[in-house]
Amino acid sequence: MKRFYKAVTHAPAEQGFAILLDGRSIRTPKKEALIVPTAPLAAAIAAEWDAQDEDILPATMPLTGMANAAIDLIAPDIAAFAAPLAAYGETDLLCYRAPEADLAATEAEVWNPILAWAETRHGVEFTLVNGIMHQPQPPATLAALSSALAAYDPFRLAALSPLITIGGSLVVALALVERAFDSEQLWQAVTLDEVWQENRWGADEEALKARANKHVEWQAATRFLALLA
Repeated sequence: MKRFYKAVTHAPAEQGFAILLDGRSIRTPKKEALIVPTAPLAAAIAAEWDAQDEDILPATMPLTGMANAAIDLIAPDIAAFAAPLAAYGETDLLCYRAPEADLAATEAEVWNPILAWAETRHGVEFTLVNGIMHQPQPPATLAALSSALAAYDPFRLAALSPLITIGGSLVVALALVERAFDSEQLWQAVTLDEVWQENRWGADEEALKARANKHVEWQAATRFLALLA
């Protein structure tokens, strides 16, 4: 789509802040007004639109994309959206440990403090698994983590979704949104196995590129959460 506007602003609106193109509210793909909860998020989204040149490139506007998802996809049925994300708790990355002793020791050093935080914060316990064969987590643990996730509003869920799917860990995403650990520390946690294998066997160019792209998504979702504070 060609750029059709000159001025991008944001202004208070009912239940939040609207992003305006030449004084008219931006609409989501489902034609809803793009209204976000905080002025900092509205300003950041406006900056994405203002940065567009002759062609509007949605791939360069991740904050806009997450806000659209919150309004169009999540708000109509929060429970339905959260359910498949909560399912990541059943096979959470942090609960599956490598057979290699040196890698398993590194996993324990990095991952155990995050699991310990979740156990204290949410009153749960985890089953640790050696290898990749699935073992069920305690039902009470899954219920508590699912309840914690479902309590978030559509905008936070919009950011949590890529964090959970990229990292393969519901626990890590909850730790991030609750600011229990630094975002980059948690990124290193979810990429620990991959980096360890690269250090041992050598890096693949395509794998490095894919991880770099995921890191950009991770940082965008983290920024989105920070702008909601």
